[in-house]
Amino acid sequence: MDGAEGMEIEGQSQVLPISNNSKRFGIRNSIQTNFADDYVFQIVPKNDWTSMAVSLSTNAIKLYSLATAQYIGECNGHSSTINQISFSDPSSPHVLHSCSSDGTLRAWDTRSFQQVFSVNAGPSQEIFSFSFGGASHNLLAAGCSSQILFWDWRTKCQVACLEESHTEDVTQVHFIPGYDDRLISASVDGLMCLFDTGGDINDDDQMVSVLNVGTSIGKVGFLGEKNQKLWCLTHIETLSVWDWKDERTEASFEDARSLASKSWMADNVDYFVDCHYSVEEDRFWVIGGTNGGSLGYFPVTYKETRAIGPPEAVLCGGHEGIIRSVLSGVPGQTMDNHGIFGWTGGEDGRLCCWLSDGSSTSQSWISTLALKSDKTRRKGRHSPY
Repeated sequence: MDGAEGMEIEGQSQVLPISNNSKRFGIRNSIQTNFADDYVFQIVPKNDWTSMAVSLSTNAIKLYSLATAQYIGECNGHSSTINQISFSDPSSPHVLHSCSSDGTLRAWDTRSFQQVFSVNAGPSQEIFSFSFGGASHNLLAAGCSSQILFWDWRTKCQVACLEESHTEDVTQVHFIPGYDDRLISASVDGLMCLFDTGGDINDDDQMVSVLNVGTSIGKVGFLGEKNQKLWCLTHIETLSVWDWKDERTEASFEDARSLASKSWMADNVDYFVDCHYSVEEDRFWVIGGTNGGSLGYFPVTYKETRAIGPPEAVLCGGHEGIIRSVLSGVPGQTMDNHGIFGWTGGEDGRLCCWLSDGSSTSQSWISTLALKSDKTRRKGRHSPY
């Protein structure tokens, strides 16, 4: 059963001891995405924030109303793990893109749920990440097994392949917002590479700089007023902040997990899910989770003082396992006019909707079938790129 139909009140969310300065968010409702052993990989919003797409370990992508949790439909076609999904192009708001370990990158029309575009990286290739950009906004870059591939998405023709920059799987590729011809790549080999994609793209002439993180990189993103800073989360749960223009480290938190755990009276941080940056407030948080399904937003200072502070928002009582994806607003605020703070998805196969516990509707909603499910919970953390 999908959507909010047949929901039952389970009761108030579990209360855990947290910092006096923390904002606690209650669970509004949750959706069991399926009733097998699937779980949620990623949640992304449509550009107008009316709906959200959710990638699952069943190789399907489901769409739901962001405000009401109503099931809208699903896209099927990938034959292996979906590694990234994104509504990438504001000029085509109904088009959702996805890449997979089946070696394909596909586009879907979310009105008909039909595939409208596909490119293939070649035999035995996996695509872990993709990004649209370029000086003429015509490039599609994809991170693969030690390679970065480029297509002209208008012609669907491959225009370049960088194969000497990385020696292991390329987990992340991002065209830098505001710098359309600059691409950042990150890899299991511990390197982040900056490329100029203007003109002919090749390994010899287009590499601008290399930043050595020193360990396998899981996720990167941008912060700062002009996106000049770069944050990096690794597969061993370290956090660092870089100035990619000046090619230097701003801050390195090798003990990020223990620093976050010391500031959280409720529990120990077992892993980091993501980072969140507020342009309006110029504030930066690292989001840490526990194996039991709780989540904390930890403020990070990385300029004169370098510290990870007590959590300013805590989400607890919704999940029963590891959380894999977070779609949220800024701690202390809601991200839309429905009072919703955000959504989370996890290895328990649930999507949970969160809002402030100051709301009278702060209760836990779970489908009847979900309450009866007795599937075995995973005890280890699955960590694909």
